[in-house]
Amino acid sequence: MGKLEGRTAMVTGGGRGIGRAVCERFAREGANLAINYASNEASALETAEAARALGVRAEIYQADVADAGAVNAMCEKAIADFGQIDALINNAGIGSSAVNRPTITGATDEQYRLLFGANLWGPINMCRALVPHMRAAARGDVIMVSSIAAQSMGARMGLYSIGKAGMEALAHTLAKEERANGIRVNIVAPGLVDTDMGRRLMSTFGVENIRDRDAQAPFGFVCTPDDIAATIAFLCSEDARYITNERITVSGGGF
Repeated sequence: MGKLEGRTAMVTGGGRGIGRAVCERFAREGANLAINYASNEASALETAEAARALGVRAEIYQADVADAGAVNAMCEKAIADFGQIDALINNAGIGSSAVNRPTITGATDEQYRLLFGANLWGPINMCRALVPHMRAAARGDVIMVSSIAAQSMGARMGLYSIGKAGMEALAHTLAKEERANGIRVNIVAPGLVDTDMGRRLMSTFGVENIRDRDAQAPFGFVCTPDDIAATIAFLCSEDARYITNERITVSGGGF
């Protein structure tokens, strides 16, 4: 019996990268899955099929998490399909390299809106749509997938860092507000991870193969999506039943 047997999780950005790894780990632990995607339906379907092969129910739902109306409609449909959703993994996001890492003063309004929409308004929209519903569950979990960028505050990473720092403020406040309702709220902050986002970031530094960074990385390897998924699964399990309002940084001990 898996550690998440009988639970149902909504995972945003579940088709690729960390989101896919979370879905696959949750499925191995027995959780049913509502898998959100923004545009890549094929990847979301692949994730769902992999989860179903492990014996759980998995459905896919399209929505841009920055769009509150689309999020509300998606969550209503997922609730109708599953009856009860008791875990929300706010994973969807857009990296700084997607807007060519502008400076704070050089960034356009459109660039700010794009990154804040996915990285801050997305979690806000998802929490507003699902947390009131989750209060009826025996236990609820909200996980914010943040970044060490909210701690390191590196130059030319400001749009991303600000959005993730806002997400963390949201998490710490929500944890205090929802503890009485049996909902745990925690943050997982990855460092560099071998994902599409991580590879794009490294390419801006002239590193075309992220595995070339293994020798310089802590413990001799760049973090994988499975490492992040394992931490998230732990936080949603009974092993972490007394943990809330915490940030776990998964970076091998360094930035």
